[in-house]
Amino acid sequence: MIEHDTIELLRECDAGIQMGISAIDEVKDHTKDADFGAMLDDYQREYAELQNEIQSVLHEYHDEGKDPNPVAKGMAWLKTNVMMAVKETDEEIADLLTDGCNMGIKSLNKYLNQYAAADERAKDFTRRLIELQDRQLKELYRYL
Repeated sequence: MIEHDTIELLRECDAGIQMGISAIDEVKDHTKDADFGAMLDDYQREYAELQNEIQSVLHEYHDEGKDPNPVAKGMAWLKTNVMMAVKETDEEIADLLTDGCNMGIKSLNKYLNQYAAADERAKDFTRRLIELQDRQLKELYRYL
């Protein structure tokens, strides 16, 4: 049970990070404020670094990780592109990313409860990802 929960929790973190990186990719070239764009680049780098650590552990378990749910990814892409076509502002970008961070934090906390038998290393990765998204969320508030 511990191994199963560990793998599943790490897979959910991996998928969440992919969603975060993808969301930033979709909007960062549309930012007007240079500091905002640089902040997004920094978060994207932090997500990638954490993802590399998680994927290393997944490889120890002979697992390749998990792609995000295609429906969720498609809906996020559609929402982002529609909103960017209507109102391409830093405020709109911050609003979209804030929604994504909130969903990520909520989902990751749910997975921590769902996969309670996961080992401490997997739980630590999950908490680090939650903290990363929470920090990003707080920085996004100044652009709303």
